Order: sequence, then C-alpha cells, then structure tokens
Amino acid sequence: MTLGLPSTMPREDAKIGDLLRRDKPCISFEMFPPRTAKEERILWKTIRALEPLAPEWVSITYGAGGKTRERTVETTDRIATETTLLPMAHFTAVDHSVAELRNLIGHFADVGVRNILALRGDPPGDPQGDWVPHPDGLNYAIELVELIKESGDFSVGVAAFPEGHPRSPSWNAGVRHFVDKCRAGADFAVTQIFFDPTDYLRLRDDAAKLGCDTPIIPGVMPVTNIRQIEKFAELTGMVFPPALADRLHAVKDDREAIRDIGVEVASDLCNTLLREGAPGVQFVTLNHSRSTRRVWDRIRPLTDDSPMVPEIAEVP
Repeated sequence: MTLGLPSTMPREDAKIGDLLRRDKPCISFEMFPPRTAKEERILWKTIRALEPLAPEWVSITYGAGGKTRERTVETTDRIATETTLLPMAHFTAVDHSVAELRNLIGHFADVGVRNILALRGDPPGDPQGDWVPHPDGLNYAIELVELIKESGDFSVGVAAFPEGHPRSPSWNAGVRHFVDKCRAGADFAVTQIFFDPTDYLRLRDDAAKLGCDTPIIPGVMPVTNIRQIEKFAELTGMVFPPALADRLHAVKDDREAIRDIGVEVASDLCNTLLREGAPGVQFVTLNHSRSTRRVWDRIRPLTDDSPMVPEIAEVP
C-alpha cells in the first residue's frame, strides 16, 4: 500500500475520479475557509505542515447554509495558485440561482480547479429545518451534478451517508438516491464522518448490489474535543459510540489523553477500512495538523516512496 501522488502526474491536471481508480489508496485532507485573520494564519500554517505529505488532494468546505461562499472560493483559488496541492471545492445549491451557480463553475474552471464536491446543502440558519430552494435554483444534489458535468471537464463528487441520510424515509431509499447521484455523473463520493466500519461497508456493498461501483471515500476525524464531536452528532444524527464517549469523558480534563484516544480510534478505523478495500481516507482536520499527522504516520507503509511525517510544531 503506497500513499502519495506520484511525481510523474501533473497535479493541476489530476482528476480525483481517476486517482481513486488506481491500485493504491488515496489520502486527502478536509479544511474549512477562515473567518478571521487568526483563523487564516492557523489554516495556512496547517496547510504548510501537511503539504510535505503530498496528499492526493485537499478539500475546502462551503459552510452551513452556503455562508462561506466567498471565502471558500478565495481559499480554493489560493491553494490552486500558491501551493503544490490539488484543491477540491465544496459547492452547494443553497440560496443560489442557476445563473450564479454557472458563474461559480466558470470561475473554478478559469483558475484551474477541476474537482468539485456537489452538495445540495443544509437550509440556512437551521440545518434541520425545511429545505426551501432558491426560486431560480435547484432542488437536489443530482441536479447540481448534472449542471457541473454539462459545464465543463470536471471530476464531480457527491456526499454519502454510512448511517443513512437523516432526511431519507428508509435505508434502502437512501441507497437508491445515492446510486442515482452516481448515475447522474458523479465520479466519486465522500462520506460523512462515522466510527463503525461496518456502516461504511454496508453502504458500499448495498450500492454495489444496485450496480454502482463509484469509489466511496470514508471521512475520518480524529477526535480532539469532546464537546465538538457531541455537537456534530447532535446536528447530523451521527452515532457517537457510548463506549468511546465514556473513554473520552473519563479523561475530559486531559487534552493530551483525549488526543491520544482520538488518534488511536481513527488509526484503527483507517486500518480496518483500508484492509477492507476502501479507496482511501479523507481526514477532517478542522484546520489543525497534529492528530492527522500522527494517524498518517500510523497507517502509512514503511516504504521509500511514502513521505515521512515531518516534525512540525502544532498549530495553536
């Protein structure tokens, strides 16, 4: 198992859909656009800390309700032009007309960004509220996939939900909807974070039964903050395993102990997923590098062409 993008492949021309169909797992990092000057300094320190690891790509989120659109575009542009990293932009239909969406797609093409994660997005203000589409916009992620695909030479990803989509009436209905997004032109999928590998395998295998072989990348987040993961579970419906919660609460006043548990759990999850044939892992970094680098070091093979993890001071 070899991690890292071969130096013979021009990064600016790489398509995630193609990378995932090679006989090697892909490792990538998800980050969010900064909202303040301090957050911007932290983000770019993290990017420079992770860049030597040569991930296949880095993913820039859009923010709940599409509220970080401009910062997502700016951050994606800067990564594309100032680093050796391959950026993937998150892209949602929230509060956007089709004309605005086409304009954004054209902007990404102009700066050389060819990898986009197409998401319908959550309702502004209340992620669990009713979805109200823009009067001149789109209703579903499948429509956004089709729009991007017809607009140019893009590799398009979609979201996947190993524990089931919270708005889906049933597991089977959710799988069918996922497969429909893939058949609409999605080249790959990235999952919401989860902790039980059997959930991922169930989704992958049930999609395969419907004839869908679209690569599904598991999203993994090393836990570093108990309150944060509990809030995420509350907002998304993700299962926060009681046994893990008990372990973390037992050391709730020891930040390093929490990190150690988070790294251990994430490493075990990654190893299981990769052994079971997952096409790679996308780490949700929350714009910090320390825990992600530790997990990377645990899962990378000891080969000459796999980058060693550099010793870099942790981002505050």
